[in-house]
Amino acid sequence: MERLLLVLFKRFLRGSDSAGAEEGGQQLAPEQWVARIRQGDELLREQFIADYKPYILKVTSRFCKRYIDPTRDDEYSVALLAFNEAINQFASHAGKSFLGFAETVIRRRLIDHVRKEQRHAQVVPYSMFDSEDEEQPHYNSVETKQALSAYEMKRTEDERRQEIGDLNLELDRFGITFAELVELSPKHSDSRRLLIGIAQTLVSRASLFESLKQTTKLPVKELTELCGISRKTVERNRKYIISIALVLSGSYPFMHDYLSISADQMETKREASK
Repeated sequence: MERLLLVLFKRFLRGSDSAGAEEGGQQLAPEQWVARIRQGDELLREQFIADYKPYILKVTSRFCKRYIDPTRDDEYSVALLAFNEAINQFASHAGKSFLGFAETVIRRRLIDHVRKEQRHAQVVPYSMFDSEDEEQPHYNSVETKQALSAYEMKRTEDERRQEIGDLNLELDRFGITFAELVELSPKHSDSRRLLIGIAQTLVSRASLFESLKQTTKLPVKELTELCGISRKTVERNRKYIISIALVLSGSYPFMHDYLSISADQMETKREASK
């Protein structure tokens, strides 16, 4: 099974060529795929899972209520295994479509995954189950929502902690610590917007930003000319401008909120990356 996942992830990174197999010019229905796979065609199983990975990703993202990164998130691995399990368990005579059955299995396994994570974290106490879902009894909807909520909170905390650690490493090259950002941040919104604007200008000028990264020195003269501000303003706020520039140019979504960087201001990063 680990070999199957490895092959699928490699194919995901390359991209798949089709959304479904064709036979004699006619697209195979999922139920036909499964019937042929169950006859022992393991290569077809690999192709089937690879071609339906967009569906698997959609179901997983909808369940988790957030974007799932197939290369990083454990939930996607759980969903892949569940889809493969659905192939093995599907009964065509039961009258339900394969994709509907597969979604049920995926949701079931994701719920099990969330609960397992929470037991390890000792976050949510579990009571006896007292309600049913469509396919399998004994899933408490309130408890499931509790588990998902607690799981998401823990995940957010972990991601925020990781983000702060990554930013700290970048800041360290410039003699700045994350703790300093609280003190460095201007108290007045007008001043903050002005300095963020300077950082935007820095990031949008590839040559200037590259110079900053290589020398760790802020191009003060160029910024004063480009932004029409005094040299004293740039020099006095050097650390804050550098910090904002690093956040704008990197993957630090939590820091955008923390440093009051709006969505409009993030356009600089997108434009600079084109």
